[in-house]
Amino acid sequence: MMKSKTDRGFTLIELMIVVVIVAILATVAVPSYLDYVARSRITEAVANLSEMRVKMEQYFQDNRSYAGACSNGTVAPLPANTGNFQYSCPAANLTATGYVVRADGIGPMTGFAYTIDQSNTRTTVALPAGWAGTNNPCWVLKRDGSC
Repeated sequence: MMKSKTDRGFTLIELMIVVVIVAILATVAVPSYLDYVARSRITEAVANLSEMRVKMEQYFQDNRSYAGACSNGTVAPLPANTGNFQYSCPAANLTATGYVVRADGIGPMTGFAYTIDQSNTRTTVALPAGWAGTNNPCWVLKRDGSC
């Protein structure tokens, strides 16, 4: 049987080539997208920690001590936990002259942990596998360990 000029369509080989091209693009694009999403979630933690530092300094100006801060009813209550991070102010680090506020990743951000203290020292305490820069004296914002 001879094909007429109206018979059109794709061969199986052409369709397989398209599928392979789409798969290659997906293997490159999906990890980049996931890193982008993680980086956008990190900004939530660092913004809340920066805001908390301002509140802690305001508390210190009012009370001449950091002791008692991080409590509800003060000018420096902890930020509300979100779906990405939970915030703490460990009592052992809450003294008259110093504090540490910590953001620990939860849910999709499990493995991330950041801190800030009275000297404005920003530390990356923990990162998930595949991220570089743990214990950097800065907040790691990218997979390569850059701040």
